[in-house]
Amino acid sequence: MGAIVTSPRPDVAAAAEGFLPHESPLAMAAADLGQPPLAVSKPVSVGAGMFMRRAFILMLTAALTGAGAYEMYMVVQVGGVTIMEWMVLVLFVALLAWIAFSFASGLAGFFVLLQRKGNALPIPDDGPLPQLGSRTAVLLPTYNENPHQLMARLRAIHESVEATGQGERFDWFVLSDTRDPDIWIAEEQAFLALSEACGGRLYYRHRADNTARKSGNVGEWITRFGGGYQFMIVLDADSLMSGDTIVRMVHAMESNPQAALLQTLPVIVNARSLFSRLQQFAGRLYGPMVAAGVAWWHGSEGNYWGHNAIIRIQAFAEQAGLPELSGRKPFGGHILSHDFVEAALMRRAGWGIYMAPVLGGSFEEVPPSLLDFAARDRRWCQGNMQHLAVLTTRRLHWISRLHFMTGIGSYITAPMWLSFLLLGILISLQARFIRPEYFPKGFSLFPNWPAQDPVLAAWVFGLTMALLIVPKLLGYLLLLARSDMRRQFGGGFRALAGVIAEVLISAMIAPVMMVFQSIAVIEILLGRDAGWQTQRRDDGEVERRELYRKYGVPTACGVAMAASAYAVSLPLLLWMSPVIVGLLCAIPIGAWTAKPAMRALFVTPEESGPPSVLVRANELASRPAHASAPALATLRADAGLLHRHLSSLPPAQRGGPGDIDLHLAVACARIEASGSFDEAVAHLTPRETLAVLCDPVLLEGVLAK
Repeated sequence: MGAIVTSPRPDVAAAAEGFLPHESPLAMAAADLGQPPLAVSKPVSVGAGMFMRRAFILMLTAALTGAGAYEMYMVVQVGGVTIMEWMVLVLFVALLAWIAFSFASGLAGFFVLLQRKGNALPIPDDGPLPQLGSRTAVLLPTYNENPHQLMARLRAIHESVEATGQGERFDWFVLSDTRDPDIWIAEEQAFLALSEACGGRLYYRHRADNTARKSGNVGEWITRFGGGYQFMIVLDADSLMSGDTIVRMVHAMESNPQAALLQTLPVIVNARSLFSRLQQFAGRLYGPMVAAGVAWWHGSEGNYWGHNAIIRIQAFAEQAGLPELSGRKPFGGHILSHDFVEAALMRRAGWGIYMAPVLGGSFEEVPPSLLDFAARDRRWCQGNMQHLAVLTTRRLHWISRLHFMTGIGSYITAPMWLSFLLLGILISLQARFIRPEYFPKGFSLFPNWPAQDPVLAAWVFGLTMALLIVPKLLGYLLLLARSDMRRQFGGGFRALAGVIAEVLISAMIAPVMMVFQSIAVIEILLGRDAGWQTQRRDDGEVERRELYRKYGVPTACGVAMAASAYAVSLPLLLWMSPVIVGLLCAIPIGAWTAKPAMRALFVTPEESGPPSVLVRANELASRPAHASAPALATLRADAGLLHRHLSSLPPAQRGGPGDIDLHLAVACARIEASGSFDEAVAHLTPRETLAVLCDPVLLEGVLAK
């Protein structure tokens, strides 16, 4: 049977009884961002070919940006350039550079996939599986997630690895940071069922505190058990991976001793709402092309997305310990988007960071509604903005700095787009209502009115839209070039209908996300911390009151823009209608996209021919789960579960001297004042219940009432 383990560190006797694998401590200290690290003995080589690839991307980006900047200048220079027009021009150039950079990577990926390539390391995706010689730990960090679905996915992965015949090379760890007492006990209950079904080499550990969140969770595991393994595969709560893919990833790391990390491209699955199906379709059709282009010019300077990746434990322990940033939240404190930083620190020491975007067999899920997506995006925004403090780290590779700037830019561009639109309206209002008070030098009978070239402006707008849409069309052309893939997407005509629908719906959603992201950036700059909420993964339906409250600001922005544009002229209102309509319709769009969508729309290969690991995970998840019940009531009703829970509690929590736990002290007083078990449970808060669950004496006392 697998182990249930609770930190802080238990004694050696507990390990001997099978509650833990024997500890293999590995030192892991926080990196010094101001001092260069000790490089590996043979740092990974970049090569001249990679220099030419990067030169192509940067030169194409610069050429497109320069051409667009010149044309935009010709638009606004009619009658002289005002201060606000200079501001519009600067914003346009910055935004165009961002679009051109993405276009260049997508174009590179198109030609890479035409040649049936794409992985930064040579990884055969067919043929017999290689034999492994190393030991790998599969880590599943979790925080307040649905235990039944969590263990269903883990069991499907475990069974898939066992089916390869090399299951003895892997150990499995559920690393719980759950703070909800009811979910904690439900996790233990679900894990015991999992370990009974799958056998040994499965372990569960619950941390008493979730310091540094996921990075601290993984780091604590490394300092206790990391010395016993060469590699670790890090999952998320919604991760799913096939055994075939996992074995090939381990073999690729064994074959490339200078590689510290290999990141797969997770494919979105199990989408049900219109919003999630839209994300699933777009990610499946366009994502591999963009990722292949990025992998083509990133080479050994790739990035890490925090999950569905394999990591060399030695490199991670030596280089990727995260320091706590100075200052107050949201910029200071523990690093939220830890993955970018961990990859950059390992590359700084000479290790290779690689991507495998066409390996396959790697899956994840996506938030079911725009509001859920925006909530997760808010947390990511704060994490990426924190990277401003990491940009100055000494000896970072310039590509690593580019990763940070790209992440920051993905959110800074939202308020830039909003400012660009607002400045355009202000210029038009100025020309319409405000009398100009500036004259050219010398004698003139007429002032220089603010003016633009409308025909050239239309051409600039059209070419900018082309840079956004052409990569989607290239993804569709790749689909047409492969008959097997075309059938998996439901045929060429159905896929084309999906592309058109995706472009139209995404165009409606984009202005709303622009407002949400702009608000997030402003809140962060004002010092507001987003915290860390559990992601919703099931139904996307949103209550009407929540719709009005959350989408009220985008709607108000749409009303203000529409009124301002109409005050200038009807043509300006029509010109800005793509943005204004999306904002005005924010509430119905939010409600509509959160509802379940027809399966005939946005078909993907994982739906037309689902892989066996996905079928198995969904089958296990659809089975009836244990009826949910309060933690203390569950333990009182299940003597076996209670015994395992008590046995797993470490000696450090059995009442030794130390600081007073306020929640434990209050819980003790409430229990003593209660006349029955039901009365005691009713008066305990979740934090107090959590404290009781960590104290065997008090727990047995309340259960005996």
